[in-house]
Amino acid sequence: MPTLFKSLAELLDKVESTKKRLQTVLMVAIFLKTLEPDEVEPAVSMILGRPFPKWNQENLDVSWATLSTLLRHITRVDWSVFTETFGTTGDIGSAAKALFAKAKVKRQTMLVQKQLTIMEVRSTLEAVAAASGVGSREKKQRLIESLFSQAEPGEAKYLVKILVGEMRTGFSEGLMEQAVAKAFDIPLIAVQQASMRLGDIGETAALAKTSKEDLSNLDLRVFRPVMLMLAQVAGNVNEALNAHGGRTAFEYKYDGARVQIHKLGETVKIFSRRLTDVTLSLPEVVETVRNNITAHELVLEGEVIAVDASGYPIPFQHLMRRFKRIHGIESTAERIPLKLYLFDILHLNGKNLTSSHYLTRRQILAEKAGKIQLTQQLVTDSPEPANMLLHEAVNAGHEGLMAKRLDSPYTPGKRGKNWLKIKTVLEPLDLVITAAEYGYGRRHGWLSDYYLAARDSVTGEFLELGKTFKGLTDAEIQEMTRRLKTFAISEDRWRVIVQPKIVVEVAYNEIQESQTYKSRMALRFARITRVREDKAPVDVDTIQRVREIYEKQFSKKGRYKA
Repeated sequence: MPTLFKSLAELLDKVESTKKRLQTVLMVAIFLKTLEPDEVEPAVSMILGRPFPKWNQENLDVSWATLSTLLRHITRVDWSVFTETFGTTGDIGSAAKALFAKAKVKRQTMLVQKQLTIMEVRSTLEAVAAASGVGSREKKQRLIESLFSQAEPGEAKYLVKILVGEMRTGFSEGLMEQAVAKAFDIPLIAVQQASMRLGDIGETAALAKTSKEDLSNLDLRVFRPVMLMLAQVAGNVNEALNAHGGRTAFEYKYDGARVQIHKLGETVKIFSRRLTDVTLSLPEVVETVRNNITAHELVLEGEVIAVDASGYPIPFQHLMRRFKRIHGIESTAERIPLKLYLFDILHLNGKNLTSSHYLTRRQILAEKAGKIQLTQQLVTDSPEPANMLLHEAVNAGHEGLMAKRLDSPYTPGKRGKNWLKIKTVLEPLDLVITAAEYGYGRRHGWLSDYYLAARDSVTGEFLELGKTFKGLTDAEIQEMTRRLKTFAISEDRWRVIVQPKIVVEVAYNEIQESQTYKSRMALRFARITRVREDKAPVDVDTIQRVREIYEKQFSKKGRYKA
């Protein structure tokens, strides 16, 4: 029997209101066991706030402006109901639920309400993503309107969250892996490995439902991007050497964009840090791989940097112009040439290399890279040459160094001490903009004062750490104003509340205690150093990490006591 979307919405309400993680894992596990096999992946994706599997490149392409207009039309309720609820809860889904609860007419076309099922919601979302060309906008609107016209208030809450990609129930992908393991009686490590190889926990859950044996025999799939291995921060080379047992591999940390390269025969695809297919935007990188790598099937990792005529790196924002462009590539490539450096190999001719030691993977990579340069590397147990390499990297226009434990496996999506990043300045934070205020004087009419927030790793909530008007040029502020208005949720004379979509890198001098913000912290002298188009809101620094940095400050200074 088809599972109602209402059942999924009710589950999410329980998850949202339950603080104990083990209890939420059990609730989700019980729910997954009740689903039909074809419902498992869509349900898992929706619980995590995604309309499709993670590897899927389809895009709904529905702006908040369009969605809010549809909600007003369907409910015919004063929009102040939405803005008041959002102002109280800060949750876009709860505000939509309040709107629907106040609506006098919830269903416009049917005398007898047909209840939504999970599969009907998924098929409608697929149709929305597939709509293109002339009249596609109107078709998307009709499809979305048909969903909301059948939705109860509780269902509308989570439909909105899925459409805008902002679930925020606190139920993370790691907890979902635990729920899948419990639901289908499979060891957690097997679920985690399968999820890494398939590139999606939803598809892993679907396979676990039907075939536990197939789950244990999976390998990486070419053209299915996997989550990238992540690094922690080390204060200096000595700290990195100590963390890695006295000897490690130091490499240049380039000021570029990380890419994952998949090759099968002559077909090459390139995925960004956000696992978005950027192949069409980087044709010269594709040709570089084709011309140099003879292996039939492999998955590589590298860094792409933008360079000037002399080969020196140019600022990151110019590189991001390449990643966003799919038309006029030839002329843009002449103005913004790219250079590829490789640093890892995950898969080669059917063999999964992620469990191999890093030094082994690096040696294999050197044999297969052809004339493509690898990242500058030094394996040492001495801080002196490592510090010299750090100095060289910074003088060459790069960010600093990476330190990679020699025997470390590749662990997709995990941030740990096996990889460490070392910079010569205070480590900046990646934060998301949650609101903006209009400026004064020549900035009148521009949103130029930005509220910056980190993510709570437990609840998923974005907690503000202050605001800044520094760092962007006038041209960048005008473009930021345009973009923020497309994500606006509510607006008054001075301030616009926006969906947390735009990630920025933020430099600062210090982290201070503050009673102004819920986070109880604020950045001192914050300034935006660049817009991180390569990162999604889920990638921003956590409030827990900010708290760690705050506490570390007291290793070199006293703590004020009132």
